[in-house]
Amino acid sequence: MEGLLEHPGYDGEKLRRVSEQLPCREVQAGMLLSLMGEPQQYCYPSLFIYGHRASGKSHVVNVLMKELELPHVTVSCVECVSSALLFEQVLLSFFGCDAASLLPRSPSLSDFVRIYKQRTSEFPSKQTRYIVMEQAELLRDASVNLLPALLRLQELVEDNVSVILLSEIVWDKFRPNTGCFEPLLLHFPDYSKAELLQILSAGRNPSYSAEFYSSYINILLGVFYTVCRDLRELQHLAALNFSKFCEPVAEGKVKETETHKLWKNIEPHLKKAMQTVYLREVSSLQWEQMDEHETGALRGLSAHTHVELPYYSKFLLIAAYLASYNPARTDKRFFVKHHGKIKKTNFLKKNEKTSNHLLGPKPFPLDRLLAIFYSVVDSRVAPTASIFSQISSLVTLQLLTLVSHDDQLDSPKYKCAVSLDFISAISRTVNFDIVKYLYDFL
Repeated sequence: MEGLLEHPGYDGEKLRRVSEQLPCREVQAGMLLSLMGEPQQYCYPSLFIYGHRASGKSHVVNVLMKELELPHVTVSCVECVSSALLFEQVLLSFFGCDAASLLPRSPSLSDFVRIYKQRTSEFPSKQTRYIVMEQAELLRDASVNLLPALLRLQELVEDNVSVILLSEIVWDKFRPNTGCFEPLLLHFPDYSKAELLQILSAGRNPSYSAEFYSSYINILLGVFYTVCRDLRELQHLAALNFSKFCEPVAEGKVKETETHKLWKNIEPHLKKAMQTVYLREVSSLQWEQMDEHETGALRGLSAHTHVELPYYSKFLLIAAYLASYNPARTDKRFFVKHHGKIKKTNFLKKNEKTSNHLLGPKPFPLDRLLAIFYSVVDSRVAPTASIFSQISSLVTLQLLTLVSHDDQLDSPKYKCAVSLDFISAISRTVNFDIVKYLYDFL
């Protein structure tokens, strides 16, 4: 809705450009402008803007600052790992490198306030200066007095400066226990399905009509909206799967208006892509190659099950799975080459009717894990410290679980924590047929 933003202190043409860049966020931008007031007026000392990820908080603030040409500095709390970096970036943006060079090696909050007041008296501002803090929830882990000082920085430096905090958590979980100056709160709600359709349809491919791309976005949202409402993730999925959607049209098999046939073609592809939502274990190019070449080692793998592990770690995980789901008495039958003839009637107990996979993984000692590992690995491996460190890494990755007590250092017990699909995918990458070694599949 162009022209919705109106404010007496700003040029109408600039506000029109702001509205064009903020689809479905005109209401929040208008409220923020009302809180900020006219450029020459004193703004409220601190504003707290919160909402879920990809709800437009940073985009709205940055567009307003740049298009309305307001003096500001945007600080990422992820990059500013210390207060010194924060102070330096603010002084550098507002007063130049000369002011930043006045900071001592380990500046305190008092040093920052002193230099800021000194520079303000020399270079007074005719407009409100804004300090935008992104990922502001990280300030809770900073110095105790930093957050309360930022919230009332206008009072401390005696200047027309306002601090805008952007966060994904609510203020009730943000407020320090010692108390502080309360900022004005502004909530950014999640985009609705209609708003997502409008925003995503705006980035259409110029080679196709707007109706065709809009029907594609509608199908995409119909599949992913229940599990993902993150605008950035949906934009990534839309760009990743569009070539598959328009493939029948490019080949001349289907017309653009035959939506049902297009849906039938893209449906299995989108369902497979649901397994990669929010994941980046494989790149977009690798995902397309996996879709085109589903034969070979990566066949049937999703981005979640294709985990990059060291070579011997894969065999350790395979050995752990076999130890968890095979009874210990069957190890001789599976892993001893000259075990003699064992009749299947004697090998299978009559009372064992329940699948071990239904009962869940069983704990196993370390020595059994290593014995199976040395049997299944296709080369001679010395029992070095590297092998034991890889076991610890698998526990850290939560692929194995340590179930014994900490005081049992001589015989620790583990349990495998991965599924059959997962371990089957890992086995295919090393050309190991794990089904032949599972007791439940005899």
